[in-house]
Amino acid sequence: MIIQQSMWSLKQYGDHNREWSLEKKFEQIAAAGFHGIFGSLPSKEERGLWARLMDEYHFSFGLESFPATGEELRQLLEQASDYDVLYVNAQVADAFTTGAAAVTRLEELLEVADRYNMPFFVETHRGRITQDLQRTVEYVRQISDLRLTIDLSHYVLAGEMYEFDTADPYFQELLQRTGSIHGRVSNGQQIQIDMGKNADHPMVGPFTGWWKRGMHEWLAKAGKGDVLPFVCEIGHHYSVTPRFVPGYSWEEISDRWEQTLILKQLVEQVWMDVDNHAKRGNPK
Repeated sequence: MIIQQSMWSLKQYGDHNREWSLEKKFEQIAAAGFHGIFGSLPSKEERGLWARLMDEYHFSFGLESFPATGEELRQLLEQASDYDVLYVNAQVADAFTTGAAAVTRLEELLEVADRYNMPFFVETHRGRITQDLQRTVEYVRQISDLRLTIDLSHYVLAGEMYEFDTADPYFQELLQRTGSIHGRVSNGQQIQIDMGKNADHPMVGPFTGWWKRGMHEWLAKAGKGDVLPFVCEIGHHYSVTPRFVPGYSWEEISDRWEQTLILKQLVEQVWMDVDNHAKRGNPK
């Protein structure tokens, strides 16, 4: 497993009401022990600096995408050909595409990614083609090679879930297709909650349990050289603020970076438990 930091998560984060520079972000990510970053291709203005920093810190790179067609994905992969992209994560448009049309779109995207020999994971994200849990399970049942980026916070929120007995078998079908994982904890009313300084919020248990099961499923199918990306994605506009401020408020109730580091430590322990369990079961 590699742990990457979402660049989106560090938007408008910094000190003294000033956002960290790109150099400061990379410096902090490296100092915290992350293996790489997850985000979009750099802008023309930042391309040179971004490339230098990636090389300096030896970071892996997961590429985010928002395709609605195979052609859009093809264009992105052409643009990304100069970058050492480890995999592509897709939030596929849109929430109103369902049934056979959705399956056709997903199959088209998989075909394009396969043509470029690019690992491709569809994110379980609300507001996208994966809008709800049950329709996403139907995609998995119909598309045998569909692999997912697991982010169950979206389904916990969308379903206002407080207990999971009914949802859990559906979750398990998705976890069997784990290709990567995005880390965030929801409580059924907020997409993102503060886990506490000791990660002792009651909702941490269910989420670490799902991550652990996804890791087990991934490990059981992994081949030599395969990598499982885990992205810490404590979202910047998901943060709770004490009052509404047009545009953006720096007055967040929770510290995103502090929570990110707590999440990273938590996930490292979960993976260690999974890896140790697998090694005990496989003497080789």
